[in-house]
Amino acid sequence: MKTVQISLNSIDKVKSFVNDISKFDFDFDLVSGRYVIDAKSIMGIFSLDLSKPIDLNVHAEGAALEEVVAVLKPYLI
Repeated sequence: MKTVQISLNSIDKVKSFVNDISKFDFDFDLVSGRYVIDAKSIMGIFSLDLSKPIDLNVHAEGAALEEVVAVLKPYLI
């Protein structure tokens, strides 16, 4: 598992983020304060405070993890 910080400060960014990570079969969790939600859930993402950076837990390893990080580049802080 790897944790990265991302920014989802617009509706378009949230939609493209969910589309990008939905292509992968493993789990992604967004952590904001004491809330942990499924990162593939648009409704869940909009329940968070999107004005602040959010921690993303990626449950992948090895080559798959490198591929995910490459896809996440536009969202990373």
